[in-house]
Amino acid sequence: MIQSIIRYVHGYVKVRVEGYSPERFLNLCSHHQIYIWGLTPCGNAYEMYMSLKGFRKLRPIVRKTHTKVVLTGRAGLPFFLQRYRKRKLFFISFFLCLGLLYLYSSFIWDIHFEGNEKWTNETLLEFLETKEVTPHMPKKQVDCAQIVKEIRKEYDDIVWVSASIDGSRLRIQIKENEDTFREDGEDADPKSASSDSTPPEVPKTESSQAQPKDLVATKDGVITSIITRTGVPMVHVGDTVAKGDILVSGRIEVMNDAGEVIDYQYQTSDADIFADTQMAYEDTISTKYKKKYYEKSQRRLYYLKIGSRILSVGTLKNDYKEWEMYTKEHQLKLGENFYLPVSYGSKIVRSYTSKEKPHTKEDLQKQLSENFSLFSKDLEEKDVQMKDNSVKIHIGQDTATAKGILYLNERITQEKDTEIMQIENKTSDGTEETQE
Repeated sequence: MIQSIIRYVHGYVKVRVEGYSPERFLNLCSHHQIYIWGLTPCGNAYEMYMSLKGFRKLRPIVRKTHTKVVLTGRAGLPFFLQRYRKRKLFFISFFLCLGLLYLYSSFIWDIHFEGNEKWTNETLLEFLETKEVTPHMPKKQVDCAQIVKEIRKEYDDIVWVSASIDGSRLRIQIKENEDTFREDGEDADPKSASSDSTPPEVPKTESSQAQPKDLVATKDGVITSIITRTGVPMVHVGDTVAKGDILVSGRIEVMNDAGEVIDYQYQTSDADIFADTQMAYEDTISTKYKKKYYEKSQRRLYYLKIGSRILSVGTLKNDYKEWEMYTKEHQLKLGENFYLPVSYGSKIVRSYTSKEKPHTKEDLQKQLSENFSLFSKDLEEKDVQMKDNSVKIHIGQDTATAKGILYLNERITQEKDTEIMQIENKTSDGTEETQE
């Protein structure tokens, strides 16, 4: 491939050699290092290709071998330029195209997100716009490190972010944290949830130390495992706990020889505590579905998008009672990563009529079983072990329900601020002095 490009740039010709001794002609060409390729016999003659530089060295060889060389073809850039040397507009357009290509390659034309499920592309794009990161911006103004920092700062449930430039595309890879909870045990607002990447601010006590923390139960259960690293455990394996109970305290009592509490020490509790818990499960689906019968009537619209301008042909206006719209769009690119600000696509509206039909009993059972399998898989990903379940399927006239109790083993801890206790000590004159 590279050799073909070099030949084209330097130019080459196709010749036919006739005469008394063409073999001697070939030997002399080899002796004078004239490169020949594509040699084929043609009757009493030979046809071959050679470079333009080699063709200019043939005159003494032709005279010595008494052969005749006929030029049958020319190819390459020198002949192309010679042929179109008077077409100045063509060359102006060619170099203008190269200039525009270079100009376009210095801009970001597409922002691509990967790994985001909770946060949509539109939401993330709107946030980036507030930070002046948009398509059509110069590459030199893109600060990938700052983009990563801003996203992690704004979205606490995004635990990992990577930003890179691939050609004319800004590629942002995201890893979201699915296990974020509020202090009351419910799903947290993504913007208020904490993550490993950006820890929340910790309240300060009057002694300028980090706010001590207890570990409390997020739900009712029976303790099956407890490994305490810091703090005072308040429960043991086999204990039954209720939601909100303190499992590990961040307050340590300091006692004197008489067994009286004379002071407290505080720290942030840290422990792994698992418990057997129960969860009610219910999944309901309709026993009927609408079957669609598509008709031949449809509306089409084709469009070409250049930057923010859209040129379209066709219409989507219709008076269909029931219809669906399909959209296809392709962005032009050079190579793998150089995306151009030009895209084309089509929109199709298809009409259909629908009739309500009942599901079979087997289909309902299969759908509910698949939903339960997906739910179980989601629990496994959250490190929740399902030990048993009493889920059963009930099929009624209008709905089918999978309902029962799940018996789980899971981590049940969450942090809560430790209550600061006051110590009352008697002074020498009999009065009481309060300490914190």
